[in-house]
Amino acid sequence: MNDVQISDQANLSREDLAYLDWARKIARRGWGRVHPNPLVGCVLVLNNQVVGEGYHREFGGPHAEIVALEAARSKAEGATAYVSLEPCNHEGKTPPCSQALLQAGVSRVVYGAAEPGIDEGGGGHTLTGGGIEVIGPVWDSIIGRTENPSFFHVATHETPYIALKLALSMDGYIGTFGAVRTQITGLEAEREVHRLRTGFDAILIGNGTLKVDNPRLTVRMAPRGRSQVRRLLLDARAELPSDAAIFDDLELSPLHIFTHQDAPESEITRLESLGAHVHSVPNSNQGLDLESILRVVQELGVQSVLCEGGAKLANSLIRKDLVQRLYLFVAPKTLGSGGIPAFGDSGETLKWEDFLPAMPPQLHGRDTLIMLDRKSD
Repeated sequence: MNDVQISDQANLSREDLAYLDWARKIARRGWGRVHPNPLVGCVLVLNNQVVGEGYHREFGGPHAEIVALEAARSKAEGATAYVSLEPCNHEGKTPPCSQALLQAGVSRVVYGAAEPGIDEGGGGHTLTGGGIEVIGPVWDSIIGRTENPSFFHVATHETPYIALKLALSMDGYIGTFGAVRTQITGLEAEREVHRLRTGFDAILIGNGTLKVDNPRLTVRMAPRGRSQVRRLLLDARAELPSDAAIFDDLELSPLHIFTHQDAPESEITRLESLGAHVHSVPNSNQGLDLESILRVVQELGVQSVLCEGGAKLANSLIRKDLVQRLYLFVAPKTLGSGGIPAFGDSGETLKWEDFLPAMPPQLHGRDTLIMLDRKSD
């Protein structure tokens, strides 16, 4: 048995890095279908030819390595496996991928990111012990968190992962004052927002946004994800109108409303009779206490939250350093003076130096999506 140690990029060629990058890209196809599991891709290469590839398609289904091995069949023997995340070593809904790779006879494994937890990790050492050359983690932890942010966050934090989505003009406004809905971005950006929703456990908004936009907050412009996307609303006085659109599709997308402890009992009863789950929490100087809300959210089993506004809620989350990712949809238009600033009147709420680009900007129609991740803590 060869005593091969896990290493980094020392012995990697350009071709190795290209195959590993392809594994990362195909892994993203599992968005919305695999969480809370991570996105994982695998590419099997023998004699400079791809003999099998796959990605984790569905929670509870075969992992990426298994899909790739089934595609390669006998050609997996002697091949190199490029995997975006360290092969698992634990028995869960599927057998350990490290054992499957050993049994298939692959000669080399190159993986991108290390698993973030002791219970989940260890596959690299098992492969090494079986005589396979193992190179990894190739990427630093930042790339691992970029590809699977909520998976890495939950492994090391006791709070849900929170991403903030804002649509803003080029002069930094998210709308105009007054109870008037302002359409900032176009259809293509809206479609991307619906796709993003499928990868989160819940969507969060404040009462101000609901009053102006009357949103449903459901997934309609993209294929539904594998699980229900819960809707979370902050409504301190339990004032949500009975005919609000957010009461639609309660069976598919449960509604949880957070009110102040002194909210009228009659109004809470009304909301509950309409099918909402109402949670009373304390107040803080800035409104409903966010820490108390997040504790309830965590107790509900919610691991990831996409906040879709408005400005008051967004800035409260930012001030408390609770936002881990920013999805900023920037439209090629200006709203001029009198608009609602995305990050406070002075623009000082958000400390830009605390965030780094997560991925290259994306075009969705005429709008540009900029993704920023908080620096690791």
